[in-house]
Amino acid sequence: MPERIAFRMNLHPGQAAEYEKRHDEIFPELVALLKDVGISDYSIWLDPEDHHLFAILTRSDDHRMEELPAQDVMKRWWKFMSDIMEGHVDNSPVVVPLKRVFQLD
Repeated sequence: MPERIAFRMNLHPGQAAEYEKRHDEIFPELVALLKDVGISDYSIWLDPEDHHLFAILTRSDDHRMEELPAQDVMKRWWKFMSDIMEGHVDNSPVVVPLKRVFQLD
């Protein structure tokens, strides 16, 4: 059964418009990769008061998300985004997993 996961990332203050612009122009090959590894229904939400980004996605039972960090297009995207959000030395974003505490079906 597909699994929905959520996580938080941190946007640098004053970068909301740029973050949205870059996602409006997301690399087509990155979209293809995300779908190929089993990700669907992916959305990112911004809390403008504290600059937190909240992401929710669905991943298939046989997802291969663990392959993403090794992919060139993923590394290129992280580098492209590294100036506007909190990241690690390898430019991957700082991600805080979120715990589901309620679900209305």
